[in-house]
Amino acid sequence: MKRYAQFTVVGLYALLLLALFLAGGCASSKPAQAPIVPTIKKIKITSLDELPVHTYPIKGTMSELLDDRAALADLRTLFRADLEADLAKYEIKDTATLQGKYRTLATLAVIDGRNDEALRFLGEVAILEDKEASRLTSGMTVRALIAAKGKLSGNYTQQELQDAFGAELQAHVNQLPYEIVQDKIKSGKGRAEFLSENFLRGVVQSQLNPAVASTGEMSADQAGTIIGMRYAMDEILPLNPVVAKIYSQYLKENAVEKKNIWPAREFIFTDKVMRPDVVVGIWDSGVDAKVFGRRMYVNEAEILDGLDSDGNGWVDDVHGIAFDLDGVANSQMLHPLGDQDGKLDKVFDYMQGFTDLTSAIDSKAASDVRGEMANMPPEDVGDFLTSLSFGGLFSHGTHVAGIATKGNPYAKILVARITFDYHPTPQAMTMETAQRLAENYLATTKYFAQHDVRVVNMSWGWTFKEIEGSLEANGVGENAEERAKMAREMIDVLSKGLHDSMAAAPGILFVSAAGNDDNDVEFDVVIPSSFDMPNLMIIGAVDQAGNPTSFTSGGRNVRVYANGFQVESEIPGGGTMKMSGTSMASPNVCNLAAKLFTVKPELSPEEVVSLIEEGADPNKDHPNILLINPKKTVEMVK
Repeated sequence: MKRYAQFTVVGLYALLLLALFLAGGCASSKPAQAPIVPTIKKIKITSLDELPVHTYPIKGTMSELLDDRAALADLRTLFRADLEADLAKYEIKDTATLQGKYRTLATLAVIDGRNDEALRFLGEVAILEDKEASRLTSGMTVRALIAAKGKLSGNYTQQELQDAFGAELQAHVNQLPYEIVQDKIKSGKGRAEFLSENFLRGVVQSQLNPAVASTGEMSADQAGTIIGMRYAMDEILPLNPVVAKIYSQYLKENAVEKKNIWPAREFIFTDKVMRPDVVVGIWDSGVDAKVFGRRMYVNEAEILDGLDSDGNGWVDDVHGIAFDLDGVANSQMLHPLGDQDGKLDKVFDYMQGFTDLTSAIDSKAASDVRGEMANMPPEDVGDFLTSLSFGGLFSHGTHVAGIATKGNPYAKILVARITFDYHPTPQAMTMETAQRLAENYLATTKYFAQHDVRVVNMSWGWTFKEIEGSLEANGVGENAEERAKMAREMIDVLSKGLHDSMAAAPGILFVSAAGNDDNDVEFDVVIPSSFDMPNLMIIGAVDQAGNPTSFTSGGRNVRVYANGFQVESEIPGGGTMKMSGTSMASPNVCNLAAKLFTVKPELSPEEVVSLIEEGADPNKDHPNILLINPKKTVEMVK
């Protein structure tokens, strides 16, 4: 189960960076040529689980494979053949899936010195990219490196390569429109400053080694990752100081922040009219009740005594209910510290520093984390990523609750805590657990209805690929095909349980984050963001200027977009922090819905959905992206 904030599955963060290094899509002066594949009648693919599963045998560990160049060369040959066969055989309409395959083929081509072919595949990615900032910045380092090597002859030195690469990269960066790409450049600068060979080796040790040890084979994703890591260590990491310097200079010379459109759209109750409370459900990782005080819903009939004082079937549900990772009920409103006990201050320092670092904020926290990550021994990387992921989990629900109730003194927070796995090797899903979770979903929505909840925020979701990955990481199933079949059955159980539970509460509006995988939620089988229901809104994320973020997922069910970039809100203990993700966009819409219910309690969920959509404004460059306008929408009702 994923939460959709910047620290979600952060244990995989370094792996995803490799895709960013080798991603294509820089603007081109002429249309790219299509990859050369046979012209045959192709099989239409409508969802991710319909694509074939490719695996590759491995002897030893992934760490050993990382340094075995002959074995990697053989793997590249097999991997490329499978990718080309998939493109030749299947008609894949999903843009994100196609981009991933073209990016990977570009990586393989550039490693083998087939630069023209690499540029052609990068061009294909550009054609498919609909986010301008991503299109303009993606693949810059690889393109610059290819161009630099093309201008050098004979046996050149590393310094000559760095100089030529720097000149190429500088020429491209100087042409970029700062107002569009600034956030991408800031995050790129942060990555260039902290990524090191030790860090990547630590990711392999903590995440890839355990996964393949369980199965004796690699998945296609794991194969692509290890191939990309070797290339990054050989070619990209030595150039990172040049990248960081050029990006820093660009940011310094263009130090004008994007206009923030959101303060002018904000609605805050300031009148003295007495209005009834509106109960807001925070279905999330838990909430620190002490932070919100009187803003918490209180079940007056319950006493915190370890008993079910009011006889409603729930123990100590003063502020809500909770379930552990196995779906067993408990009464803890915040996730237990577990193996992070005693580390919380350090965890928050990591989170703040990492956020500042990837936002080009020159703070002491950023400097400390940069230094620690750059010099971290490989054996320490797993613990660091685990702590960072735990911090995101521990803070997530509290941060979401703060956004969802800001500016509304009538909002009362009712908690339904669910548990996420923050470890590098996640607990494997079982059919028994899936069925228990499905039952819990129905129990939770009934609980919300019994306590007069009007709107619920859900900044989380399940994906087919996530469940399949948990099975793979734990060596469950005889082979990849069996794991895919099991994952499909489990996601179906979860999907039906969650859909039916929401349908059974028609008087409640559910607001859900679309997800942070820059994908189509229907094709990738993501729940609940692939649902189409009258009492459900799916929310995408835009930045401070109202432009789509590079991470936001999409699809026909995404109704409106809200600010999901560097949104400040409370964290456990009473401090505040800025976080990014559709997790932050969703509660902004939940906030607006709660204010509409506050002003006019008799509104139905369907009427609130219509009002929010009617009050939204189209993005001037992307008319299909509707930006919420709380002030305008609330005034329509008032």
